[in-house]
Amino acid sequence: DGWLIRLSPAKAKRARCVNALAAGTLPLDDLLARCRQSFEAAGLPLMLRLTPFSQPADLDQQLAAKGWFSFDAADVMVLGELPGSLAPATLQSLDASAYAQLVGALRGSSAIEIAAHAERMRASPVPYQGFALRDEDSALLACGQIAREGRIVGLYDVFTPPAQRGRGHAMVLCKALLQQARIEGATEAYLQVGSDNEAALRLYKQLGFQFAYRYHYRSDDPRARD
Repeated sequence: DGWLIRLSPAKAKRARCVNALAAGTLPLDDLLARCRQSFEAAGLPLMLRLTPFSQPADLDQQLAAKGWFSFDAADVMVLGELPGSLAPATLQSLDASAYAQLVGALRGSSAIEIAAHAERMRASPVPYQGFALRDEDSALLACGQIAREGRIVGLYDVFTPPAQRGRGHAMVLCKALLQQARIEGATEAYLQVGSDNEAALRLYKQLGFQFAYRYHYRSDDPRARD
């Protein structure tokens, strides 16, 4: 009825939530009941992702009135034009399974979450490319992915190990990712980042990314926060 349900048991909430893309024809309670049935069958807590484009337009307010709590706000940022030249860096290319294992271990993801992450990347119609930035001793400095669709590229799963933070490795990595995307034909970029992740927000602003819109999640199930 116009709502997109994603049921991947991945760590990323955007892969296991409802996106209300159309207002639909059913009463809200009926739509929520249908969604809940699917999520319960998948063993997942029901959650909705609310953006400025969610339908009906007052969906966020309706859920709040029902007592659904809000959590995990994130900012979508865009870069309207990729720079003509960026500092080169040598990156290690990783396939979906290897990248999911690498970033999943860094984040403390479960084996089920890691497997779901790899499956989602392999099945995506927009190909993901995972990369790692390492030092001369092969120690990991940072890692990230790009997903390019025509002239638009998305940056995903950018992560710096705690011991390597504050040293500029993420900046080097992101510039190299954007350079790779530009070589492949991309001219603009987007990403999404936690609204409270001040360090990452500073980094992306330095790269020229600008705020586009904010989204958040709502649920009535306390498990959804985890």
